[in-house]
Amino acid sequence: MKIIFMGTPDFAVPCLEKLVNSNHQVCAVFTQPDKPFGRKQILTAPPVKQFTLENTDIPVYQPSTLKDGEALEIINNYNPDVIVVVAYGKILPKSILTSAKYGCVNVHASLLPKYRGAAPIQWSILNGDSETGVTIMQMDEGLDTGDMLMVESTTIDINETSEQLFDRLSIIGADLLTACLDKLELGEISPVKQKENGTCYAEKITKAHSKIDWSKSALQIHNQVRGLQTWPCASTTIFGKTVKIHKTILSNKTADIYGSVVDNKNVLTVCCGDGKCVDILEIQPEGKKKMDTKSFLLGNSVELGTILGE
Repeated sequence: MKIIFMGTPDFAVPCLEKLVNSNHQVCAVFTQPDKPFGRKQILTAPPVKQFTLENTDIPVYQPSTLKDGEALEIINNYNPDVIVVVAYGKILPKSILTSAKYGCVNVHASLLPKYRGAAPIQWSILNGDSETGVTIMQMDEGLDTGDMLMVESTTIDINETSEQLFDRLSIIGADLLTACLDKLELGEISPVKQKENGTCYAEKITKAHSKIDWSKSALQIHNQVRGLQTWPCASTTIFGKTVKIHKTILSNKTADIYGSVVDNKNVLTVCCGDGKCVDILEIQPEGKKKMDTKSFLLGNSVELGTILGE
């Protein structure tokens, strides 16, 4: 099939790479415009563009809008069989959704209808789910409401971070996508409508989600730490200074005062609202690089009974 690919972040790259190396033809790539990145605000191409330019001769388009008709004209000139959309970051108008023979097919990182929206991977971990997956979906004008074409599930480990799950689901999604397109071309796909019960909206993650509330349970706080890895990261304060918490594990210790440090030998063990504790294994003081907690404690004296978050 002739394919137009629309995607932007790292998550989309394995899907594009898999298609480039398949029997299908990727005739054009659409991605978001280059944006300033980092402290120096250097204009940086999105990962999908970087991969395309470094590994193929496929033309790349970066329209700032899809509403003025120019993008549709480009698409129509290629006359694609299908448009594949993977974390593109723009809402597609109906004119584009219906412009290809097989319409627009989306790779979505959840078991729909659960977690429609922008951040399904993070929210599956934040909510402590033990299972997630990838849904290949026929796009319509709703927000992740289209018919499901293929689904694959996977378990989530209790210590798996969103970064690790991103990587795993991107590979699962790439394999599932190519299998789906093969079946779609052969007429072997039977679309399944989504149920409307059990739907959660996975809102965009912001820095407002970072602050740790130590009155919550140890499991909730552990899920927050791994769910917000690597951005924006869970955070708290020690002696009034903000620190990012990069890695925790559930501790077998118990205590009475939430937020209090109950062990300071090599790790920081902190009591949570349910009396259970978490061990902080990796930490990042403000303005410094991430380090293991043992190294942090060599230069910072955190006494037993210190209350975090004050």
